[in-house]
Amino acid sequence: MAPTTPLSVSATLAANEALDARRRRGERVLPLAFGEAGLPPHPRLRNALAEGAGRNDYGPVAGHASLREAAAGYWARRGLPTSPGEVVCGPGSKALLFGLLLGLGTDVAVARPSWVSYAAQASLAGSRAVHVPAAAGQGGVPDPEALGRAVVAARAAGRRLGAVIVTLPDNPTGRLAGADTVHGLCDVARRHDLMIISDEIYRDLVHSPADGGSAFLSPAAIAPDRTVITTGLSKNLALGGWRIGVARLPGRLIRDRLLGICSEIWSAPAGPVQEAAALAFGEPEDITERIARSRALHGCVARAVASRFAGAGAVVPAPQAAFYVYPDFAPHRALLSRRYDVTTGAALAALLLERYGIGVLPGSAFGEPVEELRLRVATSRLYGEAEWQQETALRSASPLALPWISASLDWLEEALRDLGGVAQKATPPNPPGPLRRSP
Repeated sequence: MAPTTPLSVSATLAANEALDARRRRGERVLPLAFGEAGLPPHPRLRNALAEGAGRNDYGPVAGHASLREAAAGYWARRGLPTSPGEVVCGPGSKALLFGLLLGLGTDVAVARPSWVSYAAQASLAGSRAVHVPAAAGQGGVPDPEALGRAVVAARAAGRRLGAVIVTLPDNPTGRLAGADTVHGLCDVARRHDLMIISDEIYRDLVHSPADGGSAFLSPAAIAPDRTVITTGLSKNLALGGWRIGVARLPGRLIRDRLLGICSEIWSAPAGPVQEAAALAFGEPEDITERIARSRALHGCVARAVASRFAGAGAVVPAPQAAFYVYPDFAPHRALLSRRYDVTTGAALAALLLERYGIGVLPGSAFGEPVEELRLRVATSRLYGEAEWQQETALRSASPLALPWISASLDWLEEALRDLGGVAQKATPPNPPGPLRRSP
């Protein structure tokens, strides 16, 4: 079946390429659009990848036994007993999500806002994404009552809405849905026979849970027979370019269906990467320490960026996880319209890019109405362009004091101040580009 709507390059990838093009032209840019973890690979993982270079066979479609066993252990340590036979590996969780949507063959509910690729993948699969507002102040999970109404309305219109995708914690908002919302989701899924696909790629990066403790609750802990979990190493260990993901599947039927799709699209995940991933999912002490340092850095910088937007008068939910901030410029709607003829989130993002060299994404890229003045701000590219800068940031007790991070924050603060002040071309301070290492 042909896609139901025309598709272009993913908004996040397109924004990253646009910023790179500006940089190559010698223009200053502050890259806050692309959700990349912004850190180098751990040396032990590099070594494991190199040592696995001889794994040039296709291998099992589901992935090598060592990786499936390691992933099963990863979930078991989080209170979700898992057998290796319930695990399927792929070239990134994004590919696995698409395979799942192809296999389900139903319309799918997604939160509004939600990650850009969910709706696009549903279209590619010949289905339809039904946007349901997220639970207030939480993000990532459709409001359970609204979800129930959406299922009833879709079925009354002759459409089968058979699944819901949730993101715990969330991209784009950086928020984590609470236990009551997750319980409500599972109750609606049970009553309406919905499959839950829980994208938990940011699970290990919760840095500021609402209760001050470990507030994460997976739907698989409540509804194990109808919840698929996907995750990977692109966020917690910054291995996005290595392309590896894993899925935890609740039953043989959906597993077999997914394996058939995998076999026809990518055959098997790359062997050398599986070697490194098996080590990572085994969680030796130095790897877990790396993740803990990353989590702390992400939280520190995200909170600093959030404070700059709040100081400029935007409404900013406190970031709880990953490296995202989701400011709303609704309080400045009249000013933005009068001074800059800005009435949409896309126009606001374009203004920040053209006037100040700051790349962000509008909320409309994530399913928000075009007139909303919300922005998705990704903070993790502020750690530095050079690898030594990123490592320094990772190990610093005071990362905000590092000159390249401080310069980025000053640049952002000055631009936001100018945005609300007299219309005059702002000149960014020295950009946070690759600095020369001190001897």
